[in-house]
Amino acid sequence: MAKRSRSYTNQLAKSLKKVFRWCCKFWHKNFWHKILTILVAIVILLVGGMYGVAQWYIQSQTKQPLEQGVSFIPDYAESLGLDPQQTMDALLDINVRYFRLTSYWSDMEPSSGHYDFSQLDWEFKKAEAHHAKILLAVGLRQPRWPECHAPNWVNLNQPEKDWQPQLENYMRVVINRYKDSPSLQAYQLENEYFLKGFGYCPSANRQRLIDENNLVRSADPSHPIVIPRSNNSIGLPIGQPQPTGEFSISVYKRVWDAGVTHRYFEYPWPAWYYGFLAQLQKMVTGKNMIIGELQAEAWPPNGQTIQETSLAEQNKSLDAQRLSDRFEYGRATGMRQIYLWGGEYWYYRQVKLHDSSLWNVAKDEFCRH
Repeated sequence: MAKRSRSYTNQLAKSLKKVFRWCCKFWHKNFWHKILTILVAIVILLVGGMYGVAQWYIQSQTKQPLEQGVSFIPDYAESLGLDPQQTMDALLDINVRYFRLTSYWSDMEPSSGHYDFSQLDWEFKKAEAHHAKILLAVGLRQPRWPECHAPNWVNLNQPEKDWQPQLENYMRVVINRYKDSPSLQAYQLENEYFLKGFGYCPSANRQRLIDENNLVRSADPSHPIVIPRSNNSIGLPIGQPQPTGEFSISVYKRVWDAGVTHRYFEYPWPAWYYGFLAQLQKMVTGKNMIIGELQAEAWPPNGQTIQETSLAEQNKSLDAQRLSDRFEYGRATGMRQIYLWGGEYWYYRQVKLHDSSLWNVAKDEFCRH
């Protein structure tokens, strides 16, 4: 990784020298050339400054241990036709030791005051048996569609005051049930809470997030709280609440653009861009950042499901080489806690599509680190 980082640095330095020489020649032509040269110089200074801040962060993190894991959602495994327990066992077998788990309200309080924790119980037991660590998502908005997982007896179209007390009571029950588990590492509070236009969720009321944060801190002051940022923009999470642990960020690289081009789109951000965001955030808020969701599964086109998408089409957004590159990309950000998004999908490709290419990449990565 250090060799690759030096290579990136050398390439950037050569590119900057070429641009500088061009600017010097361009400056002497006319007034508009001077204006353009100044604008180019400003861009160079901005990008160079961002890169310098990013390298500061990346180098400061090199001695921290790498905690590389997966998000695991039994409901998603079932939707792929998999046995959830066998899927988690398989992930443990390839040395996954960090799991981001969910506590869907819809699954665990199917009727008011009646709880079913059998699913989350066996997830914790498997993790404990293998000395694995858990980042437990709590709250209404949690990973995977439809994002907000309310039970049928709760109407989110009603005013918040009509259902928030029930949500908070459920959260207390979850926290009290698992807070003494030796595998519990931290809580994730909600999931991209302020992200608009995706999922079936009520409006994002900041006060509710503050109240939930206070609830978790009060119910279990011993474990840190991770709060996911709403998106990948440069904006800083300076408002309340602030996590007792870290902020997390989602990183997606190759998606299907359904709005304009109707093609696969690769986000152009280099890995160091996220290192810049992490260091800038750390300077302003004092809080570090982790990758809570690193895309590591295919993105089907035209709103299709994975099962409706051919293997050849799936490979257009994620094949074995892209998955290997994605692991490297995550580490190159400098962040040392990374949860990949797609562990169930890798197992689905192996078991249902008889394609072990992704599984073998993941196995090599987790066994190596």
